[in-house]
Amino acid sequence: MISIKNILLVVFGSGIGGASRFVVAEIIKQKIAMKFPLGTHLINIVGCFLIGIVLGYYTKNTTDNTDIKLLLTTGFCGGFTTFSAFAAENLYLIKSGNQLTALFYIILSVLLGILATFLGSIVIK
Repeated sequence: MISIKNILLVVFGSGIGGASRFVVAEIIKQKIAMKFPLGTHLINIVGCFLIGIVLGYYTKNTTDNTDIKLLLTTGFCGGFTTFSAFAAENLYLIKSGNQLTALFYIILSVLLGILATFLGSIVIK
């Protein structure tokens, strides 16, 4: 449900997640110099692990209080890395028997994401 409280939970969590992403990426950049985007890669993997923990907890422990779930998943993990939401959505599709849809979503997202980034860079030139 869209409510001011839910929006504020997402805003707060996203802000902390985004700031955390910036700090972690900068620390990794300063400590390890390499061409591979290690900071982003590690952030994506850690974000996926964190969203998995939260979703696993809420699957195991049914509760009516979803504020913390919203704060941590859509908010923090979404601000930390949207890749975690992408991974969680695909896991849901796979678990619900929609493997073909998950595969289509993965391929389409990666290819169209790269294409859109490329086109965006051309448009701005």
